[in-house]
Amino acid sequence: MNQVVISGTGLFTPPHAISNEELVASFNRYVNRYNTEHADAIAGGKTEALVESSAEFIVKASGIQSRFVLDKDGVLDPERMKPFLPERGNEEMSVQAEMAVHAAREALENAGRSAADIDMVIVACSNLQRAYPALAIEVQNALGIDGFAFDMNVACSSATFGIQTAANAIASGQARAVLMVNPEICSAHLNFRDRDSHFIFGDACTAVVLERADLAVSAQRFAVLGSKLATLFSNNIRNNAGFLNRCDERGSGALDKLFVQQGRKVFKEVCPMVGEHIVAHLAELALEPTAVRRFWLHQANLGMNELIARRVLGREANRDEAPVILDRYANTSSAGSVIAFHLYSRDMAAGQVGVLSSFGAGYSVGSVVLKKY
Repeated sequence: MNQVVISGTGLFTPPHAISNEELVASFNRYVNRYNTEHADAIAGGKTEALVESSAEFIVKASGIQSRFVLDKDGVLDPERMKPFLPERGNEEMSVQAEMAVHAAREALENAGRSAADIDMVIVACSNLQRAYPALAIEVQNALGIDGFAFDMNVACSSATFGIQTAANAIASGQARAVLMVNPEICSAHLNFRDRDSHFIFGDACTAVVLERADLAVSAQRFAVLGSKLATLFSNNIRNNAGFLNRCDERGSGALDKLFVQQGRKVFKEVCPMVGEHIVAHLAELALEPTAVRRFWLHQANLGMNELIARRVLGREANRDEAPVILDRYANTSSAGSVIAFHLYSRDMAAGQVGVLSSFGAGYSVGSVVLKKY
């Protein structure tokens, strides 16, 4: 079996940032207009008045202060409250493929590799903009990569599941090197009219190059010591958008065609599940939690990350041990933990160990234990 390393990462950050204050101003304009238009129904008890949001509420609930999006004007327009992303013709590169190519090129450069060195492409993300042809094949074509490509979706855990899939292909000799990409347009599946979730997501794309250790040339590489995955079915995080929606028009406008969650249940159920998962994974590798230099955790909610780190370490983790990027990127689904790894891994010394972990809808949990060369 071949030893596998991560030899390069890349990140695409959209050009537009939205602060909490900007988002709240838009949301509250919508709330005030709604309450005015439905004043009689509200007074008669037929419907409930909407409650305004605030920047302080968002920070307290999530730790998020800002987010990047592909389109800012559409999101902040109280008449629209969703991004405006013009549909592209079939002969044009898709939006997600464009994001993926941008991040992939940086990852290839950091790995010291070219398209000729890659045998396999995986696009792993929560929300694919189309059913087929596979986005991964479009990315493969745009980069001029031979071999094969496919898409996969395990919601926010897609990156860790993609890393294990790539590592298995390399370990078995099926591929010399694999490009794994996570293009997330989360702003398009978010209900910006829902006070409890309108602030959660942002857009971004990450890319990871994995390859055989004996072929790697990058000075910044991490050995994959092991990966561990788990899933448990739950309806507490859900998105029902799909092609079957057109088969029953009665439900075409239902809010569950966008992101919906039972936030308190998710917090209560997922945090212990992830903490125990990481502890068990480290034990399988004969590693103590105290031996871990850094935790690159899924950037969904600051409180969740703090609780998970406390469960693993038995104490509070500082920001150097468990870096936070969700304050400026928000929740970018599968890309979040990889953004943290991309931005906070170069300072690690040879021999130090880190854990990249993601968790989300499914429920799904993935952890990858890495050791700096």
